[in-house]
Amino acid sequence: MPLALLALAIGAFGIGTTEFVIMGVLPQVASDFGVSIPTAGLLVTGYALGVMFGAPIMTALGTKVSRKRMLMLLMGLFVLGNLLSAIAPVFGLMLMGRVVASLAHGAFFGIGSVVAADLVAPEKKAGAISMMFSGLTIANVVGVPLGTLVGQSAGWRVTFALVAALGVVGLLGVAKLVPEIPKPEGVHLRHELAAFKNAQVLLAMAMTVLGFGGVFAAITYIAPMMTHVAGFADGSVTWLLVLFGIGMVGGNLIGGRYADRALMPMLYVSLGGLALVLTLFTVTAHTKILAAVTIVLIGALGFATVPPLQKRVLDHAHGAPTLASAANIGAFNLGNALSAWLGGLVIAAGLGYTAPNWVGAVLAVSALLLAFLSAVLERREAASSTAVAGAAPSERRTAVHH
Repeated sequence: MPLALLALAIGAFGIGTTEFVIMGVLPQVASDFGVSIPTAGLLVTGYALGVMFGAPIMTALGTKVSRKRMLMLLMGLFVLGNLLSAIAPVFGLMLMGRVVASLAHGAFFGIGSVVAADLVAPEKKAGAISMMFSGLTIANVVGVPLGTLVGQSAGWRVTFALVAALGVVGLLGVAKLVPEIPKPEGVHLRHELAAFKNAQVLLAMAMTVLGFGGVFAAITYIAPMMTHVAGFADGSVTWLLVLFGIGMVGGNLIGGRYADRALMPMLYVSLGGLALVLTLFTVTAHTKILAAVTIVLIGALGFATVPPLQKRVLDHAHGAPTLASAANIGAFNLGNALSAWLGGLVIAAGLGYTAPNWVGAVLAVSALLLAFLSAVLERREAASSTAVAGAAPSERRTAVHH
């Protein structure tokens, strides 16, 4: 594997860390700025919305310049956003920094996947893409817990400064190690946009929004939930996030393994299991051991939906894989934003820190219902196509007799 993949993995590690570490230091940030926990949750919502809108826009802009130059620009935005977050004197500026950093997220993974695949022989493309995405996975096992630990001991500003430094390393790595790849020829935005007329693509993205939104409804407020309800010490949030990361790694591997074998059954099991576990979390959150086990299951079941949903979008986005893939990453973050906002609303309404788990369960059930609807429509389309194909010969014979 070429060293250029290491640069991409470092960038992915930094992006994964900055996305999730905010949840571990949310109480500290809220306290320093003198805002409520639900208001601080807007830092999650703002980042997610930035990814949602930034992913397709930045990916489309990426067709106008070389991929290497675009990757460097994206890492530059990432560094700038995290630096702004680290030095922000007021809450509004930190929120702006989060949005700036988020613009790099979706497009980096979309363009980076193409670059990773181009760097190796055809039979090694999947391994190269997997190596780049390993940075994101490892971030949730190592980067996020360490960032939380640093934030709780040295201050959350130090955490974001270190993440910005990671971005600089990633930027230098891309500049030095990634070869100059010419911009793609014959790419027309109208062809990419045509994929969004497909109902199955839109349904898959809606499942992405609601399914992964179920995960973030609970995880966004995991720090106050575990400290105020389960009775964990503030320092315990670090290893609880490690457990969540381990669950993510396992769920991602399982989802990837079975997405090609039985995609829709995999979605039924993961979404149904996620809804059940989130419902149970309203009870298990009151007991330390059960809460820890539930956090692992949320990570596993939530991320088991990622490979099949991403694959379903690509399967139905004929001729537009790059933009559709980036847009689906945006859909994940729309779910994050929606659930963080709804979770904040139920907490602000006085329903308690476990109330976001009910929100997550409802979102997961909604995604499961859309999965059933998608399968029914697909079967009807297949039956209709078969009927038309079977009728065609007789129609041709009729036409000949006339």
